[in-house]
Formats: sequence, C-alpha cells, structure tokens
Amino acid sequence: MNILILNPILYTAERNIIPNVDSIKDTMIYNMCIGFVALGHNITLCAAEEFRPQKREDYDFDVHFFRSDWTHFFPPSLLPFSKDLLHYIKKFHKDFDCILTSEVFAIHSLMASIICPQKTIVWQELTSHQKKMFQVPSKLWYNIIGRWFMKKIIAVVPRSIYAYNFVRNYIPQTSKTIVDHGININKFIYTEKKKRQLISSSQLIHRKNIDGIILKFANLHLEKGYEDIKLLIAGRGNEETYLKQMVKDLGLTDFVDFLGFLPQEKLSEYVRTSLAFLVNTRQDLNMVSIPESICSGTPILTNSIPASAEYIKRKQLGIVKDDWGVNELKKIINENFIYVRNCKAYRSQLTNIESAKQLISIFNQYSKKD
Repeated sequence: MNILILNPILYTAERNIIPNVDSIKDTMIYNMCIGFVALGHNITLCAAEEFRPQKREDYDFDVHFFRSDWTHFFPPSLLPFSKDLLHYIKKFHKDFDCILTSEVFAIHSLMASIICPQKTIVWQELTSHQKKMFQVPSKLWYNIIGRWFMKKIIAVVPRSIYAYNFVRNYIPQTSKTIVDHGININKFIYTEKKKRQLISSSQLIHRKNIDGIILKFANLHLEKGYEDIKLLIAGRGNEETYLKQMVKDLGLTDFVDFLGFLPQEKLSEYVRTSLAFLVNTRQDLNMVSIPESICSGTPILTNSIPASAEYIKRKQLGIVKDDWGVNELKKIINENFIYVRNCKAYRSQLTNIESAKQLISIFNQYSKKD
C-alpha cells in the first residue's frame, strides 16, 4: 500500500519552544514508519518545517517538511496549519491508498477528513479535552468538527484505553482495538543482567517531577540493604542546577549520577542494565521511553498518569501506584526477576511492526464496512 502519514509535530515542545535537534530518526513516528516499511508498504511522512533537523540526513522513506502559516493564531508546536500541506493533500491524495493522521483535534486531520475521508484513519493520543481557554476550543472542535466533519472517515484508532473512552463519545467509528506507539525493537537489546541501579530518563523540567524521584530515592537510601543502590538521571532541562543542588544537600552525590543528554545507543545501555525505570510525571500521555524500557527487560515503576499505566498494571510489567515510595522501590528490586521475565514475554507486542500490522488490519476491517 501507498500510505501518507500526516504528523506535523514530531516531538514535544515545552512552553511552545521547539528545540533544535540533529535528527528525527529517534522520534516515535519515524520508527513507526519503519514498521510499515518493514511490511513492504511505501511511506510518505509529512511534518512541519519547524521540526526539520539542523543537520542534513538521509531517510528510509519519503519525508516532506511543510512551512507553517498564520503561526500567531496556529502555533506550530500546538496546532500547526500549512497552506502548502493543504495543496499537497488536494493534489496527491489519489496517489495513496491510506492516509494516517494524528489526533482528531488537528487541522491536518480536518484537511484529510474533508478531502479524502474514505481513505483516512485518525490515530488518537489525547485522552481528555485540552485545558487551554477553559477547554472551550477543544469542546467546540470535538462536538462540531469531530461529530460532523469527520463522520465519514474510516475510523479513529485510540493509542490507549483512556483515549478510547474519551474519543468514542464524539466519533462512533472508534476502534475498540488499542494500538500503542510501536518501537524499533532492533535498537533495544533485552537482558536479565542488572546492576544495582535505578534510572530516570526525561527532560529535567517541572512537569516531569524529577525532584520527587530524588526524594523517594533518598528515603530508599536510608533503608538497610539498599544503601549501595544508585540512581541515574538522564536528560537535560531548566531544573538541572536545582536538582544537582538538591542531591548535594541530601548528601547523595556519590549515589546519584546525572548523565546529561545521551545518544539513543548509550541511553539504551544504561536502561537495560537498570533494575527499574522510574516515572513520577505530573502530566504525560504516551511516553515512548516506557515501551523502550520494557523491550530492554527493565520494568517500570510509575504513577497512574501515563496512558501506558493500564497495560503495565494488567501485564505486571512493573508497579503502578500514585505517590509510590520506598515500599514499591523495595518490591521492584526484590522481585525484579519476575517483572523482567514479564517484560520479555510482552516485548514482541510493542514493536513498530506489530503496531503497523494492527493499523493496517483496522483500516481493512473498517473499509469493508463501508
């Protein structure tokens, strides 16, 4: 099949500031495209020009970057609009068998829904109304655009049970099959050999609540038999200086290592040799680092905020508990072998190829209904 993927926003921008990157090959959507390619499909990915990497690179499929317009009203980091993309879809939509677009609340999804609804499926990550302007724009969009302008699309495919429970209220043809972000499993080596260390990997910003992780680790450090455990913190952000000072004040300098921003290969090495991957976020949806950790054989200790918390709990791929603490840290360390084996059993379901297969299957299934 010839598949057009509309995903203008390639990675998260904090406070509407899009960071400069050297490559897009570590992004979730790029690796999902690799899954489709592995199945023999021809892929074209459309992204916003603002997310173009600084360095020139060669891709495994066609990638087009489109300039955003009217950015004052449509910030590229939140709700990009591109006249060039609109013209591209109008001109070339007949060349594609399927159009996969991200999010119901997105202008590119509206474009595809109007121009070629019979080819369009929407892959939905959002699990609730966006909070901006007291949720008014979001509620208007879902109740008017979603219900009336997207009623002829093939289907909406949720990325989590939370997304399903939300979007099915507005679009009847919401698939009951959940398709999470798939990852390129070849990049992540599974191992049961662990060091006496825990790891957190994210931006060092307020939303990620890394200071909360450090405080929980400090309490673990006081427990007999756990004094040797180390905490690795990967990533960078505006709270880095504050977090390093906190570690110093707590007397944990010898037991907490700040790794900075790491290339994927080096980060994967730290993750797969750790006893657990720690998440204490204040706000997140699908965190690609979670399935990457699971595929590496490293269980997750998280609160219930990430969308993946549901299957982590159901498949016992770690521990899910709000305000987790010392008891949960000790449990995931003491029973590590059990959780690691569960990760091994589940890892094949998290691959980009498996996710691509599911999306194609849903497209074919709902197309026949029409």
